[in-house]
Amino acid sequence: MTDDDRLAAELAEQAGKLLLDLRAEGGDPGDLRKKGDRLSHEFLAAELAARRPGDAVLSEEGRDDMARLAAGRVWIVDPLDGTREFGEPGRTDWAVHVALWERGALTAGAVALPAQGQVLATTAPPVVPAVNGSEGPLRVVVSRTRPPAFLERLSQEMSVTLVPLGSAGAKAAVVMRGEADAYIHAGGQYEWDSAAPAAVALAAGLHASRLDGSALRYNQPDPVLPDILICPVVLAESLLEAIGAAGAPRSQ
Repeated sequence: MTDDDRLAAELAEQAGKLLLDLRAEGGDPGDLRKKGDRLSHEFLAAELAARRPGDAVLSEEGRDDMARLAAGRVWIVDPLDGTREFGEPGRTDWAVHVALWERGALTAGAVALPAQGQVLATTAPPVVPAVNGSEGPLRVVVSRTRPPAFLERLSQEMSVTLVPLGSAGAKAAVVMRGEADAYIHAGGQYEWDSAAPAAVALAAGLHASRLDGSALRYNQPDPVLPDILICPVVLAESLLEAIGAAGAPRSQ
């Protein structure tokens, strides 16, 4: 465990507490979402500037400074992942993502789930339960608003039960906790959506890749990173084969 691991976990947790306090005030859901995005971003940006002044930052809510492409260290953050869910009373599937990319690899990360009272981080990667050996369907967690179109065809390749959730961090978390067998997404994501979940999942010994099995690449000129698979290593080969047969989009 490094100081960067600790910092990622600390900042994600602290930003989450700020968001919980803001949410407790109530108000118009649209205003609450906007305030949450801004509050968390401003906190994370200020803390990283003060505590890691030589590092670059790529944030969903910040201006993309292309100088990051020449940087050796880039913090990739989503100040409020699952903004829609944050504005819906009672929902717990929203998160704060903080990850560090260093010279081609994710080296630290944290996913805070404030409404669930949990932080999953590379400080102490979660111990993933063994895959259930029963013959039941695979539990596949997907976007509650944009489930991949090819999943209907995937169900013809293998037996699956879809579990819809909000935040990418919340979806990765249920796989890390053994409450689902895989997280599959295609379309509509950026580096900040998956960097922290992938960092923690990989540190926990899970498989994390594009849907064609290629590596997740971060700190790219275009931060679009539209698809991801997170699952136990033992399931990766069969899932990737079935996803390919179902006609999932190829990496670009």
